[in-house]
Amino acid sequence: MAETRQVLFVQGGGAGTHDEWDDKLVDSLRRELGDGYEVRYPRMPDEDDPSHARWSAAIRRELAALDDGAVVAGHSVGATILVNALAERPPERELGAILLIAAPFVGAGGWPGEEFELPHDLGARLPRGVPVHVFHGLRDETAPPSHADLYARAVPQARLHRLPGRDHQLDNDLSEVARTIRSGDLGPGTPGQSGTSYL
Repeated sequence: MAETRQVLFVQGGGAGTHDEWDDKLVDSLRRELGDGYEVRYPRMPDEDDPSHARWSAAIRRELAALDDGAVVAGHSVGATILVNALAERPPERELGAILLIAAPFVGAGGWPGEEFELPHDLGARLPRGVPVHVFHGLRDETAPPSHADLYARAVPQARLHRLPGRDHQLDNDLSEVARTIRSGDLGPGTPGQSGTSYL
């Protein structure tokens, strides 16, 4: 029997996000990945008022339940809190990849931080050797595409995927994310490299 690869998907924030918004992203990811993948989609506490402390604790519990080689992905503020939690305390499990989808950058040049700001050396604080991919729609009006460039500076090993014509929800289409996971092309490529823009 083939081994199943786990994918943890951390939702974004806002009232109704888990059941009315990001569930469509997870449906797309599950459909595009097909058999051989287990997509975990936990409900974050108090989704309408995302707290770094509460969400980080919930994310750490989810990380502890994963197998080695699992891929972790987050959308919007869920991605921001996920990557900060990983930088603060690397998980005990060996991750397969970190995928940030439409992630606002909290810190210099991005959104102001109330509970935390991402460090300028974010990439150096992430688990070593784990590929990082940043997916961002070029029509995102919630977290402008310039936030992806801020991640590229803070995480020089990240591979950027700029997606023309796509909004903050990537038009409910995670086919590029699934393609990256399925292909095994999780390596970082050239530091700071802009990844493929899918049309």
